[in-house]
Amino acid sequence: MSSNDDVSILRVSSNDIPESERVTTLRDFYCRGLVKAELEIRDGEPIIANLTAHSLPDVQLLLGTLFGAKLVRSRQLAVDGDDSLALVVNRSGTVGVTGRGRDLLLGPGDAVLASAEDAMTLERFVAGDCFSLFVPRRVLAPIIMDVDDAVMRVIGDRHAEIRVLVDYATSLLREHALATSALRELGAGHLHDLLALVLGPTDEIRESAGRRGAKAARLRKAKFLIVNNCWRQDLSVGGVAQELGVTPRYLQRLFEVDGKTFSSFLIEQRLKRAHRMLREPEFAERPVSSIAYDVGFGDLSYFNRCFRRAYAATPSDVRSGTAG
Repeated sequence: MSSNDDVSILRVSSNDIPESERVTTLRDFYCRGLVKAELEIRDGEPIIANLTAHSLPDVQLLLGTLFGAKLVRSRQLAVDGDDSLALVVNRSGTVGVTGRGRDLLLGPGDAVLASAEDAMTLERFVAGDCFSLFVPRRVLAPIIMDVDDAVMRVIGDRHAEIRVLVDYATSLLREHALATSALRELGAGHLHDLLALVLGPTDEIRESAGRRGAKAARLRKAKFLIVNNCWRQDLSVGGVAQELGVTPRYLQRLFEVDGKTFSSFLIEQRLKRAHRMLREPEFAERPVSSIAYDVGFGDLSYFNRCFRRAYAATPSDVRSGTAG
């Protein structure tokens, strides 16, 4: 097991641990881990584990595999005050999740939102990898219509959206994009945005089963693509429409029904990214013009006008702390 305090990493691999010490080491990992859990060993099966936990501001990530043991979040542990919510994504193989009186089976690409306030178990039946993203309840509560209604329901119809979230998270780790506190703050904010789009407000989830489901799914995917690529100055309605296999006019109509336009949603995402950067000491020496170009604006005057309209303050006001 190794850790790096600068980027808050915990790692454990059964390949590096003598068999006689694996159970003790893994139990210690989960004791110190993101959500406290007990480990129940399956008789007659070797334990295979290769796990890495990363901590960011208001986001924690767990990647890898655990096979040959069951994770148990007991009722005794569930009263420890942790109210975090976890999106558990099964990337391959088969995983069983039990909680709130439900027994769920996750196939490849499926996900479930779980609550640390619940007693639950998680067990891998077929070897494979998982990805889990943990956030405090206070992060999701304002952006999801009914968080509890989304808990312990298989998310099996949004594989494309889930894949964008997982790909973005793993790219942050792979490309060392979390090396500074400012970059971790930015990455966490983007992960919050992507997670909100995965879950969606509950009325959208209900609509997905109806006739408008295909349109809602396309709109969600379009928003994912924009959030994940908003910094690109060449991002256009034509390019996103081509990625979705629809016409630009059709895509524009989807946004209009949602009460926005493609351009307004894109500008909103760019402004949110700029606002985060302006508040970070790490970027204090970077000119406002550089930040504007970094987030995707090609014209500084237009950026300033949009920023003032969105935040009722100038970029300099936000940087100095005289505005929110």
